[in-house]
Amino acid sequence: MTPPAPAQRQATQPATTPWWKGAVLYQIYPRSFADSNGDGVGDLPGVLQHLDYIADLGVDGVWLSPFFRSPMKDFGYDISDYCDVDPIFGTLEDFDRLLARAHALGLKVIIDQVYSHTSDQHAWFRESRQDRSNPKADWYVWADAKPDGSPPSNWQSVFGGPAWTWDAARCQYYLHNFLPSQPDLNLHNPEVQDAVLQAAKFWLDRGVDGFRLDAVNFGMHDPALRDNPPAPPGRRTRPFDFQLHLYNQSHPDIAKFVERVRALTDSYGEARFTVAEVGGGNADDEMKLYTADDRRLNSAYNFDFLYADVLTPTLVSRSLSAWAGEGDEGWPSWAFSNHDAPRAVTRWALPEHRDAAARMTLLLLVCLRGNIFLYYGDELGLPQADVPFEALQDPEALVNWPLTLGRDGARTPMPWIADEVQGGFTQAKPWLPMPMDHRRLAVDVQEADPNSLLHFTRRIIALRKAYPVLQTGAFQPAAGVGDVLAFERRDGAQRMLCVFNLSSEPTSFPLPDGWKLVEAVNGWREETGVLPGYAAFIAGRG
Repeated sequence: MTPPAPAQRQATQPATTPWWKGAVLYQIYPRSFADSNGDGVGDLPGVLQHLDYIADLGVDGVWLSPFFRSPMKDFGYDISDYCDVDPIFGTLEDFDRLLARAHALGLKVIIDQVYSHTSDQHAWFRESRQDRSNPKADWYVWADAKPDGSPPSNWQSVFGGPAWTWDAARCQYYLHNFLPSQPDLNLHNPEVQDAVLQAAKFWLDRGVDGFRLDAVNFGMHDPALRDNPPAPPGRRTRPFDFQLHLYNQSHPDIAKFVERVRALTDSYGEARFTVAEVGGGNADDEMKLYTADDRRLNSAYNFDFLYADVLTPTLVSRSLSAWAGEGDEGWPSWAFSNHDAPRAVTRWALPEHRDAAARMTLLLLVCLRGNIFLYYGDELGLPQADVPFEALQDPEALVNWPLTLGRDGARTPMPWIADEVQGGFTQAKPWLPMPMDHRRLAVDVQEADPNSLLHFTRRIIALRKAYPVLQTGAFQPAAGVGDVLAFERRDGAQRMLCVFNLSSEPTSFPLPDGWKLVEAVNGWREETGVLPGYAAFIAGRG
């Protein structure tokens, strides 16, 4: 049976629904997307050159990872000036041109805001560290040594080692939950909150459509500096994993601060969108806390899928049920891959199954209730790159090698033209190597093949747009067998049955009576009811 084309169905999303509710957002890691000036590093003019490609995917907007001034110790997440573009990425005028072109194409633009820490090269920190009485002395988290000279608490850095570094100028330790070159801001200080909100206003005034708040639950610490208790036994690759993170992060007052963020964005109109990144063992509760009552952030996402080694029906059902976006909860967002996690197609399938698994997982992603993030290159089926140790750039990988392989393998350059030097990304040596198997998946190759994953991605994003029940309808688990995930999406009388074989082994799942096929991938046939490995189908009624 041939599924009906999405365009044949009229979208019924109410006109009053905010643009972001159920949106598809395309994440761009600017260093790796397109290099316009031949220095081996992607930049904003490179993004501008490919905005038509992004718009053709059918997405609603883009999320740009940091492009602000930075010494690049953590590749932009160590900001030295919140209100300027780093020269490696271009200029403020380049950003304005990018924003104007995106808006002309109907694309929204959200950007990162990093409020938990800055670079140690930021003017605020340079002043703060001078002495204990300067105007910004309390803008960062400083504390005296214990009597024996050791750090003020046992807190550990995400990237390895103590979360405290001694500073001789002040004769005190400063807190850094990440690199020593990323000192933590003291967001308990109202002046610091005012300063970062002024930076947010700078970008809102330029016309951005919203913010993704990085590591928001690291924004405030326990002022009493109590020691974290030990974590229960489990898999540990870093000292950070040995503790329960009760006091170095997740202070209750973070919720009050995000209310200020929301008030600011709302003052620019309801079309502005805020989404939080929330990691850690208490992510479900914190996502709900930071998005509660329509006074805080619009949405949040966690790492349920980003760090999952295996995709299972239990994982999907548990995650979607726990973060349903009902009642006073904020609206859910979901991502299978991003710049911090190995690409999903590599985590969830063997090499010989990756094309089928990529189609199945992309179809699953567009069927999830909430907003979805598509990471650059996932529309091509890019696998995780194997970056040799001598080419690694990621500070986490370099510190924790080989137990933590780091993030470089998910950040390699976008392949645009298979036969060009460096896959059309740059004319120079790229900042990370481009694997040969990525070139075979280049955009030009897939554009020429109507059966490619790229064309499939465009079709299923259009499918999501054509059936608003997939965007905002309720999620209801259905009976599956073994590795088969089944659920319904419901909105009034309209219902969609979504069925996915999450394994490489075939099984049987006939189309139930009363349902009409809408989409099928990887060989499922209505007449046989056989669901081959990584096959999936969607059916509708009502």
